[in-house]
Amino acid sequence: CAPPDAVVWPQAVGQVQELAALCYRCHVPMVPFGTGTGLEGGVNAVQGGVCFDLSRMDAIAELSLEDFSVTVEPGVTRKALNSHLRGTGLWFPVDPGADASLCGMAATGASGTNAVRYGTMRPNVLNLRVVLPDGRLLHTAGPGRQARKRAAGYDLTSLFVGSEGTLGFLTQATLRLHPLPEATAATIATFPSVRAAVSCTVQVLQAAVPVARIGGCQGLAVGPGSWGLSSGLSATSSHPEFLDEVMVGACSRFSGLELPVAATLLLELHGSQHGLAEQQRQAEEIVQLNGGSGLAWAEEPEECGRLWAMRHSAWYAALALRPGCQGYSTDVCVPISRLPDVVVETKRDLQDSGLTGPMVGHVGDGNFHCLLVFDPQDPAEAQRVHAFAQRLGRRALAAGGTCTGEHGVGLGKRALLLEELGQEGLDTLRRIKAALDPHNLMNPGKVL
Repeated sequence: CAPPDAVVWPQAVGQVQELAALCYRCHVPMVPFGTGTGLEGGVNAVQGGVCFDLSRMDAIAELSLEDFSVTVEPGVTRKALNSHLRGTGLWFPVDPGADASLCGMAATGASGTNAVRYGTMRPNVLNLRVVLPDGRLLHTAGPGRQARKRAAGYDLTSLFVGSEGTLGFLTQATLRLHPLPEATAATIATFPSVRAAVSCTVQVLQAAVPVARIGGCQGLAVGPGSWGLSSGLSATSSHPEFLDEVMVGACSRFSGLELPVAATLLLELHGSQHGLAEQQRQAEEIVQLNGGSGLAWAEEPEECGRLWAMRHSAWYAALALRPGCQGYSTDVCVPISRLPDVVVETKRDLQDSGLTGPMVGHVGDGNFHCLLVFDPQDPAEAQRVHAFAQRLGRRALAAGGTCTGEHGVGLGKRALLLEELGQEGLDTLRRIKAALDPHNLMNPGKVL
């Protein structure tokens, strides 16, 4: 924990500008704060300074149903926006699990269970209003602009998406909305091995089955009508989710369900009523070819919501495996073709290291996590966790992937970022940082 020296709660963009200009003149570090749900230490004030808590700037400034866009301030969270959109036929699908601030999601380049179909934050952000370190105001696509595509100059919007608070304060975001699907169907399937489950994912994508969500875990499988979980808006997404048998067992105990312990995929399909049956047939064939079983389709939003609520509780289910311990979430992404081998190698590494680390992943885009649960009072175990995380990052890089698919670099992956981009790439990032923040006041110590 690295607390700041002071916390301020600006309620308007003008106040952010005044406070930033004051800190800039006095050379005081500044740390943006949204909801604090990030997993890479992005809001730790490692050099002290002032924390800007933007949660009180919570206006939904503009909603255009015809243009499929909405403009929000940083205090607006994902769930609050989708609640506001209820009844419009539109929704914002990027779903990292936590009820994160939408501007915070842009700052960290968030992703989640729906990325296969709807993309990550990067393609879903049309414009950003940024307060620069010295208090100046920048609209990354120009004031009031929300075109779906543009070729005018450098892509400043994408520069700030994923910048993790190191270049300025995101005080407003214009986001792309999507129509709610006419029909959805979700299912789970169990497999004889991790490799079979992940291979099934690859084949589903290669067959162009229009999955919205596909993922999994090892050890979770339920039969028809046994999803006793709370519902939520996530019922409208589509992505294959994978859980290993350890994660399934944890979710089973945490959710109070009797779930067979096996490698498991969660799949959700979106489409028209007419096309959904054919999509289900294709998915079932591929699952069976890979030795999968236990398919039972849920088509009501409440049923789908219960299924995904179980998946979103995975972090808390993992922590419950060892009460009193802490969690550390890894986050790598590899090309789909390399995913089966990398997942199997990682599983073997976990076992050889003697670590508790259930695996879960948005495997439809090659992204997966090991949720490492360890005793922070045991230096030897903490060191094994650190060493494993570094090996996992390097394994992903060796497979042509990235050290972080969605959580960001923050504090823990700075060395891996150098290995991923190379010295020239990192030097270029430093030059961009110096051009916008010459005194290194914006969230210092992060990323670079």
